[in-house]
Amino acid sequence: MSEQDFYEVEPTEDTVGTTDIPEKEDPEEYDQICYMCRRPERVAGKMIRIPNDICICQDCMQKTFDAMNNPGFSMNDMMGMGKIPNVSMIDLTNFPGATPYQPKIKKKKKEEKQEPVIDIRAIPAPHKIKASLDDYVVGQEYAKKVMSVAVYNHYKRIASDVDDGVEIEKSNMLMIGPTGSGKTYMVKTLAKLLNVPLAITDATSLTEAGYIGDDIESVVSKLLAAAENDVDRAENGIIFIDEIDKIAKKKNTNQRDVSGESVQQGMLKLLEGADVEVPVGASSKNAMVPMVTVNTRNILFVCGGAFPGLEEIIKERLNKAASIGFRADLKDKYDKEENLLTRVLAEDVRKYGMIPEFLGRLPILFSLEALTEDMLVRVLAEPKNAILKQYQKLLAMDEVKLEFEEAALHSIAVKAKEKKAGARALRAILEEFMLDIMYEIPKDDDIGAVTITKDYIEGTGGPVITMRKCR
Repeated sequence: MSEQDFYEVEPTEDTVGTTDIPEKEDPEEYDQICYMCRRPERVAGKMIRIPNDICICQDCMQKTFDAMNNPGFSMNDMMGMGKIPNVSMIDLTNFPGATPYQPKIKKKKKEEKQEPVIDIRAIPAPHKIKASLDDYVVGQEYAKKVMSVAVYNHYKRIASDVDDGVEIEKSNMLMIGPTGSGKTYMVKTLAKLLNVPLAITDATSLTEAGYIGDDIESVVSKLLAAAENDVDRAENGIIFIDEIDKIAKKKNTNQRDVSGESVQQGMLKLLEGADVEVPVGASSKNAMVPMVTVNTRNILFVCGGAFPGLEEIIKERLNKAASIGFRADLKDKYDKEENLLTRVLAEDVRKYGMIPEFLGRLPILFSLEALTEDMLVRVLAEPKNAILKQYQKLLAMDEVKLEFEEAALHSIAVKAKEKKAGARALRAILEEFMLDIMYEIPKDDDIGAVTITKDYIEGTGGPVITMRKCR
């Protein structure tokens, strides 16, 4: 066979269409980004393409020509650096194979061809949303009902027609509950059921613009990343801001509150709905990161926090009603009430340190119940991905059956309540007791079943080991 025959192979019927060549992305689907000012095409206007697949907007190109026509021109002047002796700009495009990194931003679809991103018929009714949440979240009936109705009404608002002059307001939510009660888990489950982009962020790192920390717009940037830089999908997503109580006004401080009240002030327009310029693929703005405009009008904001110390404010308000006389309530009447947070009002949260303007943009205020012993037992066994089912699946891979006595489950729940960490304590306790079992069982192929007893949990006995029957 000649060298030419070796390299040139005629396609046959068997080989046509069988090669695994990845489909090329349509360049028309993405916005071009200016190599100099890093603005996308939708902001900077039509781009001029030069070799090495570099795009420059008309403004930057004009500035380049103006600078070159100016006597004493230098590249440092054009880049805003002034004249620096013995310093010249390095042109990276002269290096072979060097192509500048260009983040991809999907173009917004044209109005005449644009289809609704959210199909209201695909969003289930509130009772169906709650039924789906019941499979994963134990208890919290009121909270699940509130979230189901609020989310359903929010997506009806997106699909509604404003031609009749009636515009539905946004239904942002403020969720209050003790640690480990399922705030974050409920929002995660909800976004999974609805198949919409979800960004979960933490308010502890947010600061006022210009200070060390994350800018307020970074929460929208995370949602854009969750939507794979598709602005249309991101503008109909859900943002869950956890630890919202950490941006409460600091009491007795004479310094500027850059991570407290200032953050609340900066979030007002974000919650209400505004055009926000956010960096693509980064948490902070800088000259090398492209910017894109996202409208937050149809983004649902869910804020959650444990608000430690809020119970004392609620008790103070409740005790004010009758504190003198024969019919006065005892001051310690509410000390042993676990679900005191369910009596929360907006004025209690305002006294805690949240400004009225911020609370006004979170019209739906509700709280989650503290987990009782019976609820913790249900959390162990009932949900689809319950902790016990996870361990049973792990041991089933070793062909061993794992069982738990009812009394053992209650003992685990009692230990978890003592830790005061909610459902998170269950995993820590089970890891401790299952360690030896998970270590020893793979040693012996004759073990057929393991039963966790109350005595083993309380440290007065051991698990019941059942051997396989002789074959």
